[in-house]
Order: sequence, then C-alpha cells, then structure tokens
Amino acid sequence: MSDYRPWQILHLDLEKPLPDLQVEATVEGIYAVFWWREIPVGDAWLPGSQLPVTRARVRALALRRVASNLAAAVDLTTDADSARESQLLTRRFADPLSRLARKVADREARAAPLRASVIVCTRDRPVSLARTLASLQRTLGSADEIVVVDNAPLGDETRHVTDSYGAARYVVEPRPGLDIARNTGLRHATAELVAFCDDDVEVHSRWLARLKSAFLDPSVMAATGLVLPASLETESQYMFERYWGFGRGFRPRRFDSAYFRQHRAGGVPTWEIGAGASMAFRRALFDEIGGFDERLDAGAAGCSGDSELWYRVLAANHVCSYAPHAVAFHHHRSERHALDAQLYAYMRGHVAALLIQFERHRHWGNLRRLVASLPYYYGKLLVRHMRATDRRRTQTLGHEILGGLAGVRYYLQHRHSPREVAPSLQKRARSDAVV
Repeated sequence: MSDYRPWQILHLDLEKPLPDLQVEATVEGIYAVFWWREIPVGDAWLPGSQLPVTRARVRALALRRVASNLAAAVDLTTDADSARESQLLTRRFADPLSRLARKVADREARAAPLRASVIVCTRDRPVSLARTLASLQRTLGSADEIVVVDNAPLGDETRHVTDSYGAARYVVEPRPGLDIARNTGLRHATAELVAFCDDDVEVHSRWLARLKSAFLDPSVMAATGLVLPASLETESQYMFERYWGFGRGFRPRRFDSAYFRQHRAGGVPTWEIGAGASMAFRRALFDEIGGFDERLDAGAAGCSGDSELWYRVLAANHVCSYAPHAVAFHHHRSERHALDAQLYAYMRGHVAALLIQFERHRHWGNLRRLVASLPYYYGKLLVRHMRATDRRRTQTLGHEILGGLAGVRYYLQHRHSPREVAPSLQKRARSDAVV
C-alpha cells in the first residue's frame, strides 16, 4: 500500500502580502508557484520537513527563484530573516518585475489583431471537455474561434457539450488517432494562427493572447506555453509531474537552426520545446512542411506527433518559441494504471518518432539516441532500482522499456502507412462533416 500523501498547490501573488506556510499532517508538502501581475515568474517545492516557513522567508525564497528567471542583476546578499529585510528585497525586484509586466502587456496589445483558431481534439470525455471549453471562452478574442474535433466518438455527448459554447464549431473525425484528428482540425481552421489545447487542460485567461504575441517575431513558426499541474492529489499525478511533467521553466527560450545543429549528432531533444497540450503554429507552415504524421499518436494517448512536427520545423530552418507567460493547467492522470498506459504510449511514440525522423531526414543522431543514449539512460535507472535509491521513479520502468520496444515494432509495421497531410489554406473538408 502506498504511503503517498497529497501535495498542496499554492499560487502566490508577489504583489500581495504572503502567508506563513504551514503544512498539515495529511499533506506531504507544498508546491508554490509565484506570480506577478498574472505572470508566472518562478516556483518552489517545499516538503513538509522544511515547513513551517515564515512569510519573510517565503518572499526571500520566491525572489531568489525569480532572479534567475528574470536574468536581473539584483542584490541577494540578505537572508530576509526579518519582515524589513523582506520588504527591502521586494523593492529591489519591483523595477525588473514591472518592466517584465509592461513588456508582456505591450506584446499582447500588438498581437491583438492576429486571429487564431483553437483546435481541441477529444474523444468521449464530455465532463473534461466542458471544463476546457469554459476556460477557453475566457481567453478568446472577438475574432477567434474554437474547433472541437470529435475523434471516433461512441455517442453524442461531445456534440451536446460543444453546442452549449457559442464560439465552438463541432467536427467529426471517424478515424481514431490524435494526429488524424489534429489534421482534420487544421482543414477546418480559418485563422492565420492555429493553437492546440488538450481536453484535459484549463487555460489562463491570457493564454491565447500571450501565445499570439510569440508570433510578433516573423521568424517564429511555432510556439508553446507553460503547462502547470492542476492537481497533485494522487501519487500518479505527483510522479508524472516530477519525472515527466510538461513544464519547461519560466524563462522564454528560442529554438532555432543553431540549436538544431548543436544537438543533431546525438538526437535533437525537441521535447524541450514544450508540450502538445499547449502549442500554436502559423497556418501557412503546414502547406510548407505538411501536417502531423498520422503514423504517430495512434489511440487515445499522446505519442510524439507534436515533437516530430517541431523537429521538422527546425530542420526547415524555422524557429520555435517557448512562451512561459502563456499558462495552461493540466489534469494529470490520477490512477496508476492510466499513468502506466500513458508512459508506455509515450515511449512507444518517442521511439517510433526517432525512426520516422531518421527515415525522413537521414540524421544519424536519431539512431544514436535509440541504440546508445536510451539504453544507457535506462541502464542507470535499473541500477538505481536495484539499489532502491529512488523506487518512486523506477516503479514505471517496465512499462517504459516495453513501450520503447513496442515503438520499434510499431514503426516496422507502419513505415509504409500514410505519413501526413498538407492541409491547404484553400482546401476544406467536406461540409457534411461539420455540425
């Protein structure tokens, strides 16, 4: 029986008085996310053994985490043992934080004229979808749209949920597969930008505006946002967040041809770019490099269709941008069997994507990662497992390794299957598929 206790998630506004942090006996610890004017600027994991913490020390901890994300030259010599020192420390940060807020707001305003289609692919999860659509309604601009793609549905629940949201259009895709559904959504998108949001995500009210602002740079063809956990109530949710989570930090990053060349020999780690749960593209990109590879993302779980597409974006000398100010909250799988199945599918998709990337580009780094880096990585984890140094991390090793082996078999079985579509801006799916 697991001895897991939930982690409490706290969202703390640095412009407001911070609380003393206590921990109850039923809670393992606190995961704190620090904000400034609705902008996430840092986080901290505080296990129960480090609690309680006074509000002065909470602020000092927060600002130390924020300093590296701001890349600001701020004096951090004080330990902020007292409220007075904490206030002095805050004043030193007020100017760089305020400049950040002004910059984000200015970019949002300049990006406001851009129009976006938000595509949500779903399959028989009406409760989760309703939660996602409710959050999307709060982030849309007046000219934006939502396209809900119902992927091989078993009933009418998704249609009924979609009909209750006026900005959403309902599309049926009878063939199962996430990337098939994504390509169907692309054919129905009408805007110059196309964003994707999973049906187990809730987005911040400024999510879409801030994703749009990444495209003020004309060289950027793809963008992702910060994905935070919505809950850490179960051990499976905690394990996913700590070892497989979607978060990529709080500093913007630019992934370009130099990044691609730097990593190509060992396999480009495109998963560092972000998560498919929160991503956007210029619509014209797909006419150039094609849509999502429909050999990936077969079934309900995600299987690297997003990272394989980012690989093609970089290989074509385009730029991907990570925009951490665009925030989404992901509801991780709460049950252990669901996590095991998810990690199996992730590794199956990752290995299949490596082989597809080699097939398409003949970049040998993909094979080096497959035959050298991955075995070495999992060998180290197996040693840790035998030494019982991190049993929580190694609990899922069997499913991950089996998933990787299945990825090789999956690719060999599907290497001659259709790859992807190139949805033309002029081409639209048959109107009888739209309701």
